Amino acid sequence: MPNVAFINGSFMPLAEAKVSIEDRGFQFGDGIYEVIRTYKGRPFALDAHLARLDRSATALDLTQPYSCAEWTHHVLEGIRRAAYPEAKIYVQVTRGVAPRDHVYADELRPTVVMTVREFHPLDRSVQAAGVEAITTEDIRWGRCDIKSVNLLANVLARQQVKKAQVFETILVKEELVTEGAVSNVMVVQGGTVVTAPEGSRILSGVTRAVVLDLALSEGLSIQERFVSQADLYEADEVFLTGTTVEVLAVVRIDGKVIGGGRPGPITQRLAAGFTSRVG
Repeated sequence: MPNVAFINGSFMPLAEAKVSIEDRGFQFGDGIYEVIRTYKGRPFALDAHLARLDRSATALDLTQPYSCAEWTHHVLEGIRRAAYPEAKIYVQVTRGVAPRDHVYADELRPTVVMTVREFHPLDRSVQAAGVEAITTEDIRWGRCDIKSVNLLANVLARQQVKKAQVFETILVKEELVTEGAVSNVMVVQGGTVVTAPEGSRILSGVTRAVVLDLALSEGLSIQERFVSQADLYEADEVFLTGTTVEVLAVVRIDGKVIGGGRPGPITQRLAAGFTSRVG
């Protein structure tokens, strides 16, 4: 079963895929992306991912090359060709190829890249035990709501994760928790699920929306507001949400034990609900 690539309308083996050195995604990070995963071979929340791709494109005045129906066709075809039991689909759209200059011509043709690779979900033992995280300053640009390929700040944050031998970095800006380097962050305080509000300071995750909907259906109280770094340490529970992590408890942050040092009841409840919804 091969890793599959799709470049500007054509499928090919990933090893054969190439784009121009003058592509503005390479030269300037002038592009957007989405990451989608499958469950039992079916893409999860594909419409929501494609809607967010469209919002990102609109925010950057970037021409969308395909309709939602066309994107869906290409994604499903890529999954079929790769034929993995479970797959991770990466979709990227850049402004296109042009001589290197900050300004761009309106008529540029976007470059479309899609890759389909085998996906290995987290072992359930990790979810059962919870994970450790560290905090670091959020140095990203001011439009985090756009899923841009400008990810250098996230790269640096994830490198800290590697060096610290933990699972995730929780980003803090002006002493307020924004999100994780590759996830959204939720905190449980006195039975209420609290998470940073939608807006320019976070990327509002597809899984985040699903989990908040689950919490409402479970009768849980929700507040969308920022919590302080100090509140993070004192929380009853902390958990991450994301396409690849699903709902994942954080049991230690910066060496400090969170709650009882194991996944809390609300985290477990939401994780079980999410598993049922995608199963």
